[in-house]
Amino acid sequence: MTPKHPSESLTILTDLVLPSETNPLNNLFGGELLARMDRAASIAAGRHSRRITVTASVNHVAFNRAIPLGSVVNVEAKVSRSFRSSMEIFIDVWVEDRQSGNRTKANEAIYTFVAVDESGRPVEVPQIIPETELEKQRFDAALRRKQLSLVLAGKMNPHDATELKALFQ
Repeated sequence: MTPKHPSESLTILTDLVLPSETNPLNNLFGGELLARMDRAASIAAGRHSRRITVTASVNHVAFNRAIPLGSVVNVEAKVSRSFRSSMEIFIDVWVEDRQSGNRTKANEAIYTFVAVDESGRPVEVPQIIPETELEKQRFDAALRRKQLSLVLAGKMNPHDATELKALFQ
């Protein structure tokens, strides 16, 4: 299987925050943003694997900045690392000023998707070759995040989490 670069999975969803999508403070509902991030991550995972993909977990979500009514929102997703059948998708959410075009990072998230066949069984996916410095940082950290998740879920013995142990030695 030929390895791929994160840029090959890049997905950008651009949308406007409408009144029906806001809370009483006129900011985008968190659930609305989660749905947008899930869709972008799904497309990125599909672009990388060229298979059916399913959300396995939402590993991290940071709602760092409210997104007000009328904002232009750009949800950017791309595969940061792949394992046997799973892919970590890193998502950056940007708010774009409609007049100046300036973008401000509002939120970020990390999702895990699994590629499956038509029967829903996991299938192998291509490996990732990071190119930019940010892609390399996210790639390296992905293994630590995966090991932490497995340890917390009771699926990995903490003594076997070599990447996590290296942080403390």
